[in-house]
Amino acid sequence: MRTRHTFTIANPDFKAQLLQWSQQFEEVVWLDSNRYQQNYSTYDAVLAVDAFTCISTDSHQGFDQLQEYQAITKDWIFGYLTYDLKNDLENLKSEHFDGLEFPDLFFFQPKKIFLIKGDIVEMDYLRMVDDEFESDLKEIAAIDFDEPTKPSKLLNIQMRLTKEQYVAKVNTMLDHIHRGDIYEANFCHEFYAEKTHIDALATYRKLNAISKAPFAAYFRNHDHYLLSASPERYLKKIGNKVISQPIKGTASRSKDQLADENLKNELENNPKERSENIMIVDLVRNDLSHTAKKGSVTVEELCAIYTFEQVHQMISTITSEVEATIPPVHILKTTFPMGSMTGAPKISAMQIIEDLEETKRGLYSGSIGYFTPSGDFDFNVVIRSILYNADNNYVSYSVGSAITSKSDPLKEYEECLIKAKAMKEVLEN
Repeated sequence: MRTRHTFTIANPDFKAQLLQWSQQFEEVVWLDSNRYQQNYSTYDAVLAVDAFTCISTDSHQGFDQLQEYQAITKDWIFGYLTYDLKNDLENLKSEHFDGLEFPDLFFFQPKKIFLIKGDIVEMDYLRMVDDEFESDLKEIAAIDFDEPTKPSKLLNIQMRLTKEQYVAKVNTMLDHIHRGDIYEANFCHEFYAEKTHIDALATYRKLNAISKAPFAAYFRNHDHYLLSASPERYLKKIGNKVISQPIKGTASRSKDQLADENLKNELENNPKERSENIMIVDLVRNDLSHTAKKGSVTVEELCAIYTFEQVHQMISTITSEVEATIPPVHILKTTFPMGSMTGAPKISAMQIIEDLEETKRGLYSGSIGYFTPSGDFDFNVVIRSILYNADNNYVSYSVGSAITSKSDPLKEYEECLIKAKAMKEVLEN
């Protein structure tokens, strides 16, 4: 079905040239670790372009349709799951304003795939386009990606909630927590700009240069774009092993080395941040147990501190073993949406989130990634991301934080602004 060609990268600008070359296609997925290799990293970067087949649907029976598509293609497929697929799993709804209008689920079978690890590139081409690989390489090598781009116009970014409205809603969520309805919930709010055009690729490059995130992504499906600087893995499957790496706990960085180390230590020893993280670890353990072999769910890393360009993060790693007979999509279905973006108990948290938030989350706090022909997969969490509908000229980014009984609404608001910093800088030049 596919022909593989392998070669060694000679030009240090190859990745930038490759991403620039991809812009001629209507369907693009670019996943970049920015060389931030973790224990379970497989590739440095992956590019998939040009749909041979695809699936695009709303949430109704979305996972069943994806499972059928994945089983029929038995090939690489790339795409995304929006947060609103929760409505396919439980008696939930998403009725808020949606300025972005992305399909709830989209995957495609690419004609051309590039898999990069170190200085080795594997090109996996469907046989129908295999005779194009040499001309493609020549085109890529000839690209001058340093051509100046037109500066983006100044965006009029607005907040969906005022500071006072945000604080009031967090206090309402705290009332739910104190009543025992939930223990924790992730509350998000949107920043947006209307009637706005942006250069999607240039914006992604700026965002990636600032953040250098390990689960960065550039996605295009015709007029819909995702520009992501995500630091978080949702779920990965390698053979019979499943890995989840939720993030809960954030601290800002300092340019002063001593102050930065103090911020890192404060995060590591912060009882509120640790309790947030441990609650989500328990939720993920429960989610993984639905498909795990008995006794195989393991917490490999609890409340570890990882340092990124913009922030320090508290990350845990939970793994399980699954039987080979379990369909890969079923593993996603029984863990979605990810606990780090919902709360505990999950269903009650999602109901309260829907009552309090003002906009439909859509792809924000969903996931983008891929399945391999063997049924392995790797998906990130769509956070620290800019979403753009070029058809209706709507730009959006959302941020959130975990609300627990120990939360101070004003500090949660400040945490949201820290998380929004990179997107705001990029869009406001």
